[in-house]
Amino acid sequence: MLVIRRLVDRRRAYTALLLPGEPPRVFPTSDHEHARILQIYKQDRPYDGIVNDFTELPDAPAPARRSSKAR
Repeated sequence: MLVIRRLVDRRRAYTALLLPGEPPRVFPTSDHEHARILQIYKQDRPYDGIVNDFTELPDAPAPARRSSKAR
């Protein structure tokens, strides 16, 4: 499964393409370029028959809830 992530440091932003068993491919991209990459690899919204970041998986852990208590 392909994993696409946005990495940002103080000076630049990068897109990382991660495949199991392969070295990560990280390259500088603008926000527009990164959005286009997500769109090309169908990671920009849910799609029928495609598992991506928007897919609801039955065994996925629930997101952590934020505590309303102030410290």
